[in-house]
Amino acid sequence: MNVLEITRFAVRGLTANKMRSVLTMLGILIGVAAVILLVAVGQGSSDAIKQRIQSLGANTLTVSASFSGGFGGPAGRGGNAGGPRTQARGLTLEDARAIAASGDAPSVESVSPVVTSASATTTYEGASHNISQVVGTYPSYFEATNKPVVSGAYFTNQDVTAVRKVVVIGKTVADELFGRLDPVGKKVNIQGAAFTVVGVLKESGSTGGQDADDIAVAPLPAVQQSLTGYGSLGGIVVQATSAETTDAAEAEITAILDQRHEITGSASADYRILNQASLQETVTEATGTFTVLLAAVAAISLLVGGIGITNIMLVTVTERTREIGIRKAIGAPRGAILGQFLIEATLLSLVGGLLGVGVAVAGSQFTIAGVQPVIVPQSIVLALGVSVAIGLFFGSYPANRAAKLRPIEALRFE
Repeated sequence: MNVLEITRFAVRGLTANKMRSVLTMLGILIGVAAVILLVAVGQGSSDAIKQRIQSLGANTLTVSASFSGGFGGPAGRGGNAGGPRTQARGLTLEDARAIAASGDAPSVESVSPVVTSASATTTYEGASHNISQVVGTYPSYFEATNKPVVSGAYFTNQDVTAVRKVVVIGKTVADELFGRLDPVGKKVNIQGAAFTVVGVLKESGSTGGQDADDIAVAPLPAVQQSLTGYGSLGGIVVQATSAETTDAAEAEITAILDQRHEITGSASADYRILNQASLQETVTEATGTFTVLLAAVAAISLLVGGIGITNIMLVTVTERTREIGIRKAIGAPRGAILGQFLIEATLLSLVGGLLGVGVAVAGSQFTIAGVQPVIVPQSIVLALGVSVAIGLFFGSYPANRAAKLRPIEALRFE
């Protein structure tokens, strides 16, 4: 018998009991779909986190206040509760200027002090909107955080020096207040202070459930004068000369701030530095591990499907024992019987796997647990390959059992 004839017998055997074949393929379908979809969810989560990190710039460092070690708090960097303590202080404009002006920070490209006012009510000719975030800073902030404009322009250093009330707004703010009107040149009222719109930021989209376009950026002194007052800074955004020099820039900033804040020995720093490049590397490693774990969990479904194939094929061999005996009695070779049952098992797993791929691709079009899945082509190839391998592996025992039956014993079987 040739391969075509053996395959025809295998297909006939599968179609003889359609419901059983469908239920067997369902186990493989669920396993393959689960593997592909869970890997897609892991990849989607990774991409979303990376996008959010990259939106701040790959060579950006963010310095923020940390009061955990001050005012008699826990001891410092060495973890010694009885070690020296330093009185914590907030970040100041002088700290930012010291980093920018110091010759000890050659890896620093720009420094942008930042203050933030949350949920500021903004109006324009009867239209009202609560902006999630009003940022006061310097013009270098836009490049450091990767925030280009699509219309108008940034404010300038002269606007900062002159304390001009000008503002660059995000797309959400522009849509809510102006609709289809061009916002550039219009005056808006932010918490009772009149600001002139000079630019509109390029749309960033939502990341992590937050609308990154619901923002307004204005000169630091204008925001301090009208909204936040002249207290400590909310943070300092530092742009390194390149992504490769972020670690060097972090070390230089640490040395400058330690000196200014009188942090010595094992005393705890009253600030922290977020390194975007290091964070992205850490997130990539963590999400990679997370995706592998998800795929491993889903692979259990494939294993269960394989066990199902074994059970079904054993039942099939038992039911068709007399048929096998007749075929062997009229001259069917052992290889033909073995090949038929192996092909049946492989077809079950292959068809179930292909259906699982279809289900996974369709499911990836929907948001799952707040994440937009991203199909990884390698996961499709791997899941299909594993499903076929499972069919061969778990179908080999029933196939061997059928091939080894002696014709006389098979014909006597009731």
